[in-house]
Amino acid sequence: MSGYIVGLTGGIGSGKSAAAECFRAHGIVIVDADAVAHELTGPGGEAMAAIAAEFGARVITPDGALDRSAMRQLVFAEPAARIRLEQILHPRIRAICDQRCATAASPYALLVVPLLVESGTHRQRCQRLAVVDCPEEVQIARVMARNGMTRSEVERIMAAQATRAQRLAAADDIIDNSGAPAALAPQIAALNDKYLEMARIG
Repeated sequence: MSGYIVGLTGGIGSGKSAAAECFRAHGIVIVDADAVAHELTGPGGEAMAAIAAEFGARVITPDGALDRSAMRQLVFAEPAARIRLEQILHPRIRAICDQRCATAASPYALLVVPLLVESGTHRQRCQRLAVVDCPEEVQIARVMARNGMTRSEVERIMAAQATRAQRLAAADDIIDNSGAPAALAPQIAALNDKYLEMARIG
């Protein structure tokens, strides 16, 4: 059982997943809010009945999952639809993440939340906040290469997130992921040692 929670966040393309995997290699339980969201909106997911009741069959795939493309189009046409979707998903995501963090079989749990700084609520649940950081140009290049998006599409996503300065201001610890992937491991090994000690005494 783990009562000590370290939050991990960063902008799109910053390398949150790679950083989380480094912590996992040290035996730390990872609680990923994005993964929970996918569970809730997959075929037969726990949020699907509420989503179907709110938005109708137009956003449901034949196998009973959320049709992400249709939902994106709806949100683009009706910005208020995003708020309605978040009102369904966010309380469920939070409850599941809280439960998994509380029962994590490691000295501390790593709670990975893409919009942790933006949410305002997750921050209160973490004893420590680590931010994966890199220059914005690096973020843009990575996402364009990974997702096949245009520069303007990536910039639009980034504009909806906290700024780099806002994330850094909120951070207790900063993980520099501006260079080669191999540079992550020693940083995270040092942070893991620090968090193990904090969890032990705190």
